[in-house]
Amino acid sequence: MCLAIPAQVKELDEKMMMGTVDILGVTREVALDLVPKVKAGDYVLVHAGYGIEIVDEQFANETLEIIRQFPELIDEDHPGMGVGAQ
Repeated sequence: MCLAIPAQVKELDEKMMMGTVDILGVTREVALDLVPKVKAGDYVLVHAGYGIEIVDEQFANETLEIIRQFPELIDEDHPGMGVGAQ
């Protein structure tokens, strides 16, 4: 099963179209070529290392809350992504 997860863009390198995102307390570098209008602070859906769509904060938070309810979807090697993590 493939899943795109909402992440907040914390830093943006517009020249390289790369960004640092926060996904449930874990930071990752992702490619942002598919969302050229993204800005720092925006939320994007991340799939396979790419930001694929800009989403609003409410949608992102609602989706993250659903993900937290299914600990089997969360990588155990990333404790910040566990149930109840903020």
